[in-house]
Amino acid sequence: MDFKVEVIRSRRKTISLSVEKDLRVVVRAPRFLSQSLVDAFVDKHRRWIEKNTALQKERLQNARQFSPEEIVTLKTQARSFAEAGFQKYAPMMGVRPTGLKITSAVTRWGSCSPENRICFSYRIALLPKEAAEYIVVHELAHIREKNHGPRFYEQVRRILPDYKDRIASLKQAQHALGL
Repeated sequence: MDFKVEVIRSRRKTISLSVEKDLRVVVRAPRFLSQSLVDAFVDKHRRWIEKNTALQKERLQNARQFSPEEIVTLKTQARSFAEAGFQKYAPMMGVRPTGLKITSAVTRWGSCSPENRICFSYRIALLPKEAAEYIVVHELAHIREKNHGPRFYEQVRRILPDYKDRIASLKQAQHALGL
């Protein structure tokens, strides 16, 4: 094998494979699965691993680095956008966030704490408006539904009937930004 594979065993029932942003190849496997079956699984998916490793390398090379001054500007823009989104969508959804924080998170666009404090990555300021609005509505929906079940997506759909198109726009922008 031309790549190192990290195997994480747990009480799961299925085996999965991923190429992480740091280019690690990770196999998640049930505790009981033999190493020879794990090796066979990796070997069977060698082409997928090579393709996705190349894609991740390309993303890393294309990812834009921001100066501290640019980050301050982006955080200010993200805060303004989030506050405007809260004013527009929170009343429509009948929710009220208890706080707002703009972070430098790289792996997630936003989060909602159990206390209904919402965080957004400053990177939402780089997104097309429809994608960033989806993230705002998504996090506001977590005030009512803390999971991603059918009731959660019903909340989102009620406010943004085109939410699936917005998710596609988000994914497209994410790839274009190298994130």
